[in-house]
Amino acid sequence: MLKAKLHRVSVTHSELGYEGSCAIDGRLLDRSGICEYEQIHIYNITNGSRLTTYAIRAAKDSGVISVNGAAAHLANPGDLLIICAYVVLAENELASFKPQLVYVDENNRIVRTSRTIPVQAA
Repeated sequence: MLKAKLHRVSVTHSELGYEGSCAIDGRLLDRSGICEYEQIHIYNITNGSRLTTYAIRAAKDSGVISVNGAAAHLANPGDLLIICAYVVLAENELASFKPQLVYVDENNRIVRTSRTIPVQAA
């Protein structure tokens, strides 16, 4: 199940020489419930690439979204990303579970949070 989503964050850094991972502003991690070293999936809205890595904590309120290591080939500063984390739940947990969704502005500052994704009219 979808645990958390950071919606339309902007890449601030792309560090090929770094060991790996994705550095994420600490406030975004805290509000989304994504833990440091937790596996995350990154969906690049700008170029369509998808990758799996893990989250590391950047300074709180820094706005940093840094895609590092080999993944830096798949994201450039200014690219828009969706970052998701998933969780395995027991069947009896499904009825009450809701993901934590975090929406940001162009500077990766939180503008709102939600527990549901709006349904688009057909």
